[in-house]
Order: sequence, then C-alpha cells, then structure tokens
Amino acid sequence: MLFSIGGGIAASILSAPAWASESTIPKKTKLGIDDFSCNIRSRAEKAGYTPKVTQDPLTFLKYCHSIGAGGVQCAIGRRDEAYAKELRTYVEENDLFIEDSVWLGGKVDLERFEAGVASVKAAGARTIRGFCGGRRYEQFDKRERFDEFADLSWKAIESVAPIVEKYRIPLAIENHKDWLIPHMLKMLRKIDSEYVGVCIDTNNSFALLEDPMDLVEAYATWAHSVHLKDMAVCEYEGGFLLADIAFGEGTLDLPRIVEIIRKAKPSMKFSVEMSTRNPLKVPCLSEKYWATLGDVPGVNLARTMRYVRAHASDKDTLPNIDNLSVDEQVKLEEQNIRKCLRYAAEHLNL
Repeated sequence: MLFSIGGGIAASILSAPAWASESTIPKKTKLGIDDFSCNIRSRAEKAGYTPKVTQDPLTFLKYCHSIGAGGVQCAIGRRDEAYAKELRTYVEENDLFIEDSVWLGGKVDLERFEAGVASVKAAGARTIRGFCGGRRYEQFDKRERFDEFADLSWKAIESVAPIVEKYRIPLAIENHKDWLIPHMLKMLRKIDSEYVGVCIDTNNSFALLEDPMDLVEAYATWAHSVHLKDMAVCEYEGGFLLADIAFGEGTLDLPRIVEIIRKAKPSMKFSVEMSTRNPLKVPCLSEKYWATLGDVPGVNLARTMRYVRAHASDKDTLPNIDNLSVDEQVKLEEQNIRKCLRYAAEHLNL
C-alpha cells in the first residue's frame, strides 16, 4: 500500500511496534496533546499503518497518557452512554483532562450539535474547541469572499452559544490563521457569554502579522483552552517561513506566555499542538496575501519582518520531512511531542 505524505513522497506502509517508547519511563505532565500533533500518524493509520492509536478518543487518550501527557484535545462528538462513562472513568481515575473539538465554519445542525455537547459533557470534557477556517491568505483572494465566510462562521458560533450555556461547558474559538485580534474581540463582546471565549494558539496569528505576546495579553482573560507552540522563522523572497518546532528550540518566551495566561486563568489547561511538517510559507510580500488583510497596518508588516530577521534560523536547520519514510516521519513526530512534554515538565511547571 502506498501513502503520500509530507512533500508528496510515496512510501510503503509498515507495521510499527506498539506505541514506540524511549528507554526511560516518561514523566507524567499536566500538558495535554492536541490531536493535530499526531497528524502524520493519523493519516498514516487511515492508509493502513498499525497499530491504530489516533482514530478513537479513548484509545488516543490512553496512548497520550502512556507517553506522559496529562490529557488530550480531539474530536469526541456524539457517543453512547456506555462509551461516555468509560471515557470519563479513565479521565477521573488517572487525573487527566479531555477537550472536544468541532468545526464551526458554516451552518450548524443544532440538534446534532446539542447531542454532541451532551455526550462530551457526560464524558467529562472541560471545554469544546471550535475552529472555523484555514489560512485566509491562501483560502481567499477577495475580501468579499472572506467577509462571507466570516459572517457564516460567527452566525454559527452565535447559534450554538445558547447550547453551551445550557450545558455549562465553555466553547473556545481558536485564533486560527483567520481571525485578527480586533475582529475576534468585537465578536466575542457581541455574543457576550461567559461560555464563549478563545482557544489561544500561540503562533498562528504571527502569520497574520500579529505579535505573539500582544495576542496572549489580549486573549488571556477570554481563554478557555490553549494550543501551546514554539516557532522558528526564516525570511524567503515572498515573505517568511514559519515552522512549528519543539518547545525551547524556537523564539517564543514560553515561560512568560504560560505565566500571563495562568495569572488570568489559574486553572487553565494547556495542550501542545506540535505539527511535524515542513515550514509554512507566509507570502506577506505578495499582492494576494493582502487581498483580505488590507486593514492591517503597515507597521505590523515592518515589525514582523524585523522580528523574522532578528530571530532568523538558518533555512537548512528548519524542519524538512520530504525525504523521510512514513516510519521515520511517525517516529520523528512522536519524538517532537516527547520533547515538548519533557520541556513542559522541566521548565513550565506543566
């Protein structure tokens, strides 16, 4: 069986040993793992890779727990009563946490959504992370099209707000590479619900020329969930390259970020979203990039490019998985997650 992954390299699917582990027993951390951190493995499993550890929430939770994580964020959705009870029991017996994940980028089937909320509440989920779009500078080439998407997305969020309020489970809207700080805060204030806030992603908005620390400061009091990331950057002719990188190996002041969020929300749970992939191109010097970002001040571009030049990594040191086999990619992905877990325990009190 062939599987196309990373840069399009076709590799044979091989059976991997069950839940590859290091020689030492992993230290238990309070840091959760977002399922996108295992995106390579998830896609490989769908193409035949074994053993399967990412396709079922309880199995995924057990896998993450086995490598030292304190919880997970993944799509849980509607489950029968027995499954929800089993998931909750495992969470409580092992002092873990779980968070659900849902798409809210268009019209929502409210009956189906409510059934999912009831299910994840019964399973013990602490929050629901909502995401709407992708990279707006790639997805849209006209401001009108982005505005249509934004209108649909926020109508969807508004429509589910009464449901999460009814079940008293927070909805955390991620600052994906779609929402700018002023827009996000304007809409959250309009909805005006203690149960609708933000899933802070610590480097997504850098692709929209927003300062990571400004973002954390702006969203801290609104936070219900956190995607903790580090990042590496490098200039290229069209703008800059943005790479997810293991904690402590990038440019972000993670201890300060955690401190700011904890000050605002002492009981906050953090999840690593470490995407093992080639760097993303952020073409901020291209005309198409600005088609939906015309209201971003030019000073933001200048500040961002100064930051990129001051913190630039050597291009050859940035992640490159194109020539790795699927087995090697899966192994590297888990190594990166383990590095983040270890750093969180040793440096972030997580």
